Amino acid sequence: MELEKPKEKFDKKSFWELVRFALIAIAIVIPIRIFIAQPFIVSGSSMVPTFENGQYLIIDEISYRFNDPQRDDVVVFRYPNDTKKFFIKRIIGLPNETIDIKGNTVTVTNKSHPSGLVLDQSFIENTANNDTHFVLKDGEYFVMGDNRSASSDSRYWGAVPKNLLIGKVFLRLLPFNKIGTLPGSFKQTE
Repeated sequence: MELEKPKEKFDKKSFWELVRFALIAIAIVIPIRIFIAQPFIVSGSSMVPTFENGQYLIIDEISYRFNDPQRDDVVVFRYPNDTKKFFIKRIIGLPNETIDIKGNTVTVTNKSHPSGLVLDQSFIENTANNDTHFVLKDGEYFVMGDNRSASSDSRYWGAVPKNLLIGKVFLRLLPFNKIGTLPGSFKQTE
């Protein structure tokens, strides 16, 4: 003998289960999206070859609430001259440092390196001829694109205040053959 549930009760129960599931999903996803991680799609060539146009990235928004940004972190931030726009660049200079760029050589002067530290930028493929001197204040970061000849960055429009930093690149999801955590990571030997 085969039994059937009355269709009306089944539909009401299914509807409320679906509503409950949707509310739970929203309660989990929205706080994560707002406070912990955020997706971005790379637009432009300023970070080539590290990141290329159309790559899908997840940005870690929580780390900088507990730790300060570090040199060589690849970050997403609000463009200081138009905070509706988002940029992706690499941190070169930290608060209260002096940045000097001669040709392709970047030298950082700070308390630990009063005579200057020449940065290892062996990962840079596309260089530019520069002559820049910049002094960072407290809470300011000097950022540059990895594609130096095609990057609008701190060399042209100045420092990025810490409050405009969204977070650091945590995960590359697309393209599938380049999936990985902390893509673009590089650590200076000081």
